[in-house]
Amino acid sequence: MHPRIEDYALIGDEQTAALVGRDGSVDWLCLPRFDSAACFARLLGDEEHGHWRIAPKEAGPCTRRAYRRDTLVLDTEWDTPQGSVRVTDLMPQRDRAPDVVRVVEGLSGRVTVRSTLRLRFDYGSIVPWMRRSGGHRVAVAGPDSVWLRSEPAVRTWGEDFGTYSEFTLAAGERVAFVLTWHPSHQPRPPLVDPFAALRDSVADWRRWASRCRYRGPHRDAVVRSLITLKALTYAPTGGIVAAATTSLPEELGGVRNWDYRYCWLRDSTLTLGALLAAGYRKEAEAWRDWLVRAVAGDPADLQIMYGLAGERRLPEFELPWLPGFAGSAPVRIGNDAVRQLQLDVYGEVMDSLSLARRAGLPPKPHMWSLQGVLLEFLRSVWRQPDEGLWEVRGGRRQFVHSKVMVWVAADRAVRTLEESPELPGDLDGWRALRDEVHREVCEKGYDPARRTFTQYYGSRELDAAVLLIPRVGFLPPDDPRVIGTVDAIRAGLGQGGFVRRYDTDSDTGYEAGGTSIDGMPGGEGVFLACSFWLADALHLTGRTKEARELFERLVGITNDVGLLSEEYDPVAGRQLGNFPQAFSHVGLVNTALALFGSDEAG
Repeated sequence: MHPRIEDYALIGDEQTAALVGRDGSVDWLCLPRFDSAACFARLLGDEEHGHWRIAPKEAGPCTRRAYRRDTLVLDTEWDTPQGSVRVTDLMPQRDRAPDVVRVVEGLSGRVTVRSTLRLRFDYGSIVPWMRRSGGHRVAVAGPDSVWLRSEPAVRTWGEDFGTYSEFTLAAGERVAFVLTWHPSHQPRPPLVDPFAALRDSVADWRRWASRCRYRGPHRDAVVRSLITLKALTYAPTGGIVAAATTSLPEELGGVRNWDYRYCWLRDSTLTLGALLAAGYRKEAEAWRDWLVRAVAGDPADLQIMYGLAGERRLPEFELPWLPGFAGSAPVRIGNDAVRQLQLDVYGEVMDSLSLARRAGLPPKPHMWSLQGVLLEFLRSVWRQPDEGLWEVRGGRRQFVHSKVMVWVAADRAVRTLEESPELPGDLDGWRALRDEVHREVCEKGYDPARRTFTQYYGSRELDAAVLLIPRVGFLPPDDPRVIGTVDAIRAGLGQGGFVRRYDTDSDTGYEAGGTSIDGMPGGEGVFLACSFWLADALHLTGRTKEARELFERLVGITNDVGLLSEEYDPVAGRQLGNFPQAFSHVGLVNTALALFGSDEAG
């Protein structure tokens, strides 16, 4: 059987990440960056597309596994008739080159362990040339070179385009493997001491986790979410990728498979707030700085997402040789949604920079002038339809959430000028824009008969994104229109105690050719970030008991090591979508802080 999405755990070095299955196999790893081509792509295919498994010989899934407390160091253990063994996986903080360190330790008895390495560069399509060099196995193909060694040396051989090792361990004995990537035209980088790397990684992660200010219920889940966000951060620039993977399906066997190894502006305010409130100002400042660099330039060219360093071109194409996770094709690289118009991102940028200013982050040169230019451009285009927060591919609409975020952009600019009157800006004009947008949304985006805000002007469809209306301050939580919207979304988009982001089955009010408003066939699971937003909205509207019950359900569907994907199938009990998902973990942190802590970010 193909592993489930929730069968995986994450290791990483804040420049890339690997997924490790319950069977001890590394099935996904892109080198040297999150968005590089994968050298292990079994996740989206089979063993011949690349993987690295270390486990007791002829053993199946592990007996147990867990991260070491407050770290990204993974322990996987097997109990066999011959004894017990542990494999510890990590990626140490990078000096020059990325390393994967796997330490195998005998716990009891005498256990024979086998390592099976199949390197397949370029997403499983290229078998490298293998050679020996001074106790190493060296793989080379085109620009990629990988070195494998063990300490101490163990019997290793090549067979069927794979590299195998086999050895027997008694209690207390250890063998460490190190896999190192570097550009093939450069000399091999310095060797890393695997045992020192393990010791230092545990200490470094625990030191970092100890800064978390949250002390409420489910602290372990909050810390795990924060560690996951840290692991999804591209340290050289401060950008945070949406997920470590591409093309994990939103519907098993379906076509809703997207590349999430980029940085989305839609996540910016919620991510910044989570980092600040939890006590991670350095990381929040790095994310703010990435944001300012990424959006610099002509405001007409603002994108919804960027590459790890702010790259703008992310062309989308398909990999026909990969069958996809559980047969879910196509596998896509890049993301064409980068070319969409989404008016909400202007509000996200303005809200993020406003939050950073209120939190006391050091200002950046020209930041306010950039905000002024963005708002002036938005004033000229805000009436246009757009593709909206959910990146629909079924045509532009007057999405209510997009207009609400236009209001947010104007509101944050007005508030900034009111608090800092020495700054330049068109205060009266921006107030007028704020009031005009507010009136229009309330007139055209609200259905008084059903007592709810809708997905877009004139529609009867619902959209969980409007759950953010009280959070962003568009209306107070006790406004009957807010309460009615929360109730309508629970009733209309609720499923299995969670919430979908919109109805993928309906085509009311537009021409869709047999597809939903997002232009895609098929459906998807409940959306976990939206389910956290529902918990927030319930809490804001005075239904804290129900909010906490929903939060408990959401924490309950994290996998055995505390990770969440983008979506969840409550019928099958399966996680869906790219994994682990930053948006879901940001939601967990923010909802925990709202329900049980104090938001010190202001």
